[in-house]
Amino acid sequence: MSDTDITLQVGAPAPEAAYKRRSPWALMIRRFKKNKRALVGFWMVVAFVGLAAFAPWIAPYDPIEQNMNVILQPPSAAHFFGTDEYGRDIFSRIMYGSQISLMIGIVGVMISVVLGVGLGTLSGYFGGRTDMFIMRMMDIFMAFPSFLLALAIVSVLGPGMINVMIAIGIFSVPTFARISRSAVIAVKNKEYIEAAKSMGASHSRIIIKHVIPNSVAPIIVLSTMRIATAILTASGLSFLGMGAQPPTPEWGAMLSTGREYLRTAPHVSTIPGLAIMFMVLAFNMLGDGLRDALDPKMKL
Repeated sequence: MSDTDITLQVGAPAPEAAYKRRSPWALMIRRFKKNKRALVGFWMVVAFVGLAAFAPWIAPYDPIEQNMNVILQPPSAAHFFGTDEYGRDIFSRIMYGSQISLMIGIVGVMISVVLGVGLGTLSGYFGGRTDMFIMRMMDIFMAFPSFLLALAIVSVLGPGMINVMIAIGIFSVPTFARISRSAVIAVKNKEYIEAAKSMGASHSRIIIKHVIPNSVAPIIVLSTMRIATAILTASGLSFLGMGAQPPTPEWGAMLSTGREYLRTAPHVSTIPGLAIMFMVLAFNMLGDGLRDALDPKMKL
């Protein structure tokens, strides 16, 4: 027997055994790194976040400052993306607009997560009448198209970014509730849950310490992809005049005002439209990658 064979028998475990002993999150990261499309989406999201975070220092002009001497100028060295109908620098407005889009998307999804996961967890864990009541309420919300429901909520509350975030948070609740309910039902009868019950743990402790942490994977994936939906919905509401109000540099509002100049200055609406497309694409690609990485049935 060679020295190498002795080392493998007596020393560290075989590579396969060591690999199986890795934590689920380590395996998830390994799978994620192998997905090139997911990595592209991740770095695109990082770029948008960096653009939003450093906009006050990178933007060459004030996003709402008007200069009637340079209205509707095409892209140039002085104005990378050109100027709009009021002579405002579109490049600066795009950078500041990324702050608004990310804020609306993240805050709106956070509202959905808190409400949806809370309701879905209660529904799946307790079942019975609680499950019946919560799910029938979610069915009522899901009977309405998402965008029309958001539009109706904003119409009642009034236009504005805060109301848009509330509307986005509410219309996404049923989706999070259903996903959370399914995940909770899958784990609530596991051995460790039964052991916690036999030791006298309260329902709240079991839910917080065991149920939610072990059913969080699909929520992470859905949250990432819902940010893309939230950004697209917010842009649509602003396009209709129900979201951010002028002179706020919101991409949907910029796209709306640029419609009048499609023939003479197409860059006014084209560039905000491309910004929306790339940000939505980035979060969708990231969400797809996370879904594949968190799927325990995926082959390594």
